[in-house]
Parts: sequence; structure tokens; C-alpha cells
Amino acid sequence: MKAMRPLTLLAATFWTGAAFAQSDEVIGHPVPKGINFQPAATDISQATFALDNMLLYIIIAISVFVAGLLLWIIVFHNAKMNPTPKTFTHNTPIEIAWTLIPILILVFIGANSLPVLFKQQEIPEGDVVIKVTGYQWYWGYEYVDEEFGFESFMIGQGLPEAEAKAEVEAAGYTPDMWKLATDTVVVVPTGKKIVMEVTGADVIHAWTIPAFGVKQDAVPGRLAHLWFTVEPGMEGIYFGQCSELCGKDHAYMPITVQAVTEAEYEEWLAGAREEYAGIPSTVTVASAE
Repeated sequence: MKAMRPLTLLAATFWTGAAFAQSDEVIGHPVPKGINFQPAATDISQATFALDNMLLYIIIAISVFVAGLLLWIIVFHNAKMNPTPKTFTHNTPIEIAWTLIPILILVFIGANSLPVLFKQQEIPEGDVVIKVTGYQWYWGYEYVDEEFGFESFMIGQGLPEAEAKAEVEAAGYTPDMWKLATDTVVVVPTGKKIVMEVTGADVIHAWTIPAFGVKQDAVPGRLAHLWFTVEPGMEGIYFGQCSELCGKDHAYMPITVQAVTEAEYEEWLAGAREEYAGIPSTVTVASAE
């Protein structure tokens, strides 16, 4: 595929990926000093984030319990409080408890973790199948069933910061989205199963969208899969980044996905077929008379 540079795409028609992104809300993006997850846009991310929160409560409870025991020992079992040390060496009930309770905790964690893992790893039949290839340092996308594809570069790549931010604004984003926004976007319909076939062309990359709860290494010579379904009502723009150190410009190969309604997706698809595959959206058939 021939690489499409940012200035070329900004001048393209309304239904190109870059221009189409201007009218939608940016939902999944990093927040300065943020300490929480991005909004969960898929059932996979909802399950993953819920599991993480549950584990956090368990960790806090164990930490508080252990810290309390240490404090109790420091205060009530020091040399001043107990000048004569105890002589026992074992306490069978306590030893049984500290063996069984951790086992029960681990079984509980495993019982809640495995369904989430299987949900991620059992790839369903996709309503939309997209092959994504990592390059140094950009992404290539191919809509497998539609037989067209395009490449995706960071907006303002290689430009001074001021000029790059101006291009980001011209594309309909805010300046703080520099190094996040790309000149083309991956458009997917909400409520549909999206299967991504992930590979690399040169070195190992990793395709990830935090708000979707998905991440997959792009390994040259191998075709891995991930899947997600964006919940209806969560239409908008979602950002990701290459998450595997892949060379000097690793930090400059972001990912942009736009989730739209099914009707909007069909409309975008008609324009994309015409732009990327050269298939006119309407064909006039000459009369046989």
C-alpha cells in the first residue's frame, strides 16, 4: 500500500477517516495526572476493569490486616511490655488458618479471573475483520472482507511542535492530542464483533486500545487475533499507542479508532470503498435498448 501523508488526507473528501473524525467526541484518551482507567467502552474492558477493582479491594484488605498485626506486635509485644518472652513455638489453629485462608483467596481470585481471560482469548466469528500490520513506525490496516486498506501516521510526524499542533487542530482535534491523533482512523460499528488480525512487518510491535481492554503483540511471521464489541451509546474517538519497544520512533506510532453507529459505518464504508479501492458508491448501467 502506498503511504498516505497527513496533508494529503486533510484535503480529502468528507468520508475519509481523518475528516470523518472531526465531528465525534474523543472518549478514550490519557488524562494529565490521571490515576484511573479510561472509560470502559467494551464488555471486555468492563470485565477487566471490574476484576482489577476487585483485586484492589482484596490487596487493600490484606495490606491493612498485615499492617495491623505488625502494629499490634510492635505495641503489645515489645521488650518493655513483655520482659519475659513466651516459650511456645507452635499454634496449630493459627497455622491451619494462615494456610487455608490464602488458598481460599487464591481460588476466589482464580474463579473470577479465568472467565475474563477466556473471554479475551476465545475469538468469535467477526462481523468486521480488520488486519493490522505494525511497521517502523506506523500502522497499516486492511478491511479483509472489503478488500481495501490504508496506512495510518501520526499527524505532524517529523514537524516542529508548533507546526504539528497546528496540523492536529486543522484535523479537528485539540492541541493536547498531538502524538495521539493519526491522519486516518480505523472506523468500526458499535454493537458488532470486531476481530483484529495482528502482525508485524519488521520488528515486534503491539496494538492496544486501553478503553477497549485489548492488547496484542504484532510479531513478524505470525498472525495473532484480538476482538472487541464497542457498546452502543459509546460512539466516539479512542486513542492507543504501540506498546512494545520497536525502535527510535516507537513513541510516534499512535492508534486512532472511531466507533460509530451501524448506519454511519455503512455510509463511511461506501465512501471508503470509493476512495481506497476505487469502487464507485453508485454505478450507472447503460440501457440495453
